[in-house]
Amino acid sequence: MSSALWRAPRNLASHDLTARQAVVLAVAAMLVVTALDLADGRLGLAFSVGFVLVVATVPVAVRSDAFFTAGVFPPLLFVAVMLAVSAFFDSALVIEGLPASAGVLGRTLSGTIEFGVPLLIGHALALGAIVVRVLREPASSPRR
Repeated sequence: MSSALWRAPRNLASHDLTARQAVVLAVAAMLVVTALDLADGRLGLAFSVGFVLVVATVPVAVRSDAFFTAGVFPPLLFVAVMLAVSAFFDSALVIEGLPASAGVLGRTLSGTIEFGVPLLIGHALALGAIVVRVLREPASSPRR
């Protein structure tokens, strides 16, 4: 019975996502989360929680050869979403002290700073998941 349990993770590993698949699915999920949160006209808690969940899930779902992508992806995804929101929904970023004349890059930078805590939490969870997976991965022994 216990040998069957040890074989199960190897069988499940064949269903892990490639780096490209994980990026596409994470971008699609963030588009949905952002669109749902923008329904009230502002980015808020739903965006923050959705971002953390999406980026913490990516390293758990990818193959071991895609850990680098999963590790550098959270900040890139965050800035890309902030850039898109700043460009197309500038009134959704309500940031105290931000002048109305701030351009897209100014709003992007301000939004990234304003929502920095979810970025830090999500990236830390993603890197932690990668570390756990690397440490739990069985050492490859040479075949005889």
